Amino acid sequence: QGLLARILDLLLCRWTCRNCCQKCFDCSCCQTNEDEVEILGPFPAQTPAWLISSQNEDKDGDSDNTISELPPTLQDVSSDRRRSSSDTSRSTYSLTRRISSLESRRPSSPLIDIKPIEFGIIGAKKEIVQPTILRKTYTPDDYFRKFEPRLYSLDSNSDDMDSLTDEEILSKYQLGMLHFSTQYDLLHNYLIVRVIEAKDLPPPISYDGSRQDMAHSNPYVKICLLPDQKNSKQTGVKRKTQNPVFEERYTFEIPFLEAQRRTLLLTVVDFDKFSRHCVIGKVSMPLSDVDLVKGGHWWKALVPSSQNEVELGELLLSLNYLPSAGRLNVDIIRAKQLLQTDMSQGSDPFVKIQLVHGLKLTKTKKTSCMRGTIDPFYNESFSFKVPQEELENTSLVFTVYGHNMKSSNDFIGRIVIGQYSTGAPESNHWRRMLSAHRTAVEQWHSLRSRDDCDRVSPASLEVT
Repeated sequence: QGLLARILDLLLCRWTCRNCCQKCFDCSCCQTNEDEVEILGPFPAQTPAWLISSQNEDKDGDSDNTISELPPTLQDVSSDRRRSSSDTSRSTYSLTRRISSLESRRPSSPLIDIKPIEFGIIGAKKEIVQPTILRKTYTPDDYFRKFEPRLYSLDSNSDDMDSLTDEEILSKYQLGMLHFSTQYDLLHNYLIVRVIEAKDLPPPISYDGSRQDMAHSNPYVKICLLPDQKNSKQTGVKRKTQNPVFEERYTFEIPFLEAQRRTLLLTVVDFDKFSRHCVIGKVSMPLSDVDLVKGGHWWKALVPSSQNEVELGELLLSLNYLPSAGRLNVDIIRAKQLLQTDMSQGSDPFVKIQLVHGLKLTKTKKTSCMRGTIDPFYNESFSFKVPQEELENTSLVFTVYGHNMKSSNDFIGRIVIGQYSTGAPESNHWRRMLSAHRTAVEQWHSLRSRDDCDRVSPASLEVT
């Protein structure tokens, strides 16, 4: 327990028994019996030798006080154990008592009553803050730019139009009435629309002196299912009559549930050979309001349309440029819903393609003529030699004509693609072709009138 024990601890390993010079977990003198395990509880019975020597001095002074604090039964057990066990067991029990005494002296954690903290300024008065309205001063140009003309046009879908009966609409606008019927065929999954007749159509309005007969109209009817206006159908033209009888039947292949969500739109148009066709009036009927399976016939009064002129049609084109060969390839694929130029058999349309370099016409080609249709399929390809350095100064003029055997061909519509494009869609198609060399780029284009093209594109003025 003195200097000799300290020197022995230095020579031996910390976990080697000083009595038998063996490992503490192997020697018999360091093992505890069952009584010691029961008394010591969860604390380990084996204590390193180096810890025993460091606490010998404290144990001599505190042993009497510590034992006196224990109950009598524990004092007897402790005395027996001191006599029977080794120094290691005696120091282990002393360490256990000291740890338990330290835990008994440890102060208990105080209970803190935490109350919610309110943040605020002491003595501050509450003020009611009203949200401010940002006001912007508009200049006259900005003020008129906010107007949307479509909101102020006469439309059958407005609240005032829905509240009127057919007799009130007829007396108010005096545009005539249209007789038609609808029925859905569940066996073949298509909608049948039958255009029967119209009566009391108004005489044509004279905008200029170019019309041959101002006493009678040349009406026909266009049928479509909104919101799809592209896939429309149209009847034949009835010559010089205000009470035309059509008796024509059309089918739309559409599922029954989808048909109930559509709106049937019938537009009565006045055919004019020398100018754009004029819209007389229209009838719109939501198909959800009728029994499609049972079907029915209706007489509906025509209402004014916000669209006074019919569309000229659409043209599907494909462009492809080969830089190595210096060739510009153009594909005329198809057209649809072209303006009808012949009252008897529709139209005989063909497409003329003209290459303009700068403001000089250099090449002209045209497709074959499709007889008696307003939805022609061409699928014809044309190639023009255009060096890459001249590509940016090149324009392509596409003009659709209706073939006429007796006089000059009837103009239907035109677009210009290239340097002097006629609009944003045409410019976008040209940029897509320039950025995708050796790749065919397709796009639909809406045809424009000759005056519209001449006003925005100098290349349109250079062709005939």
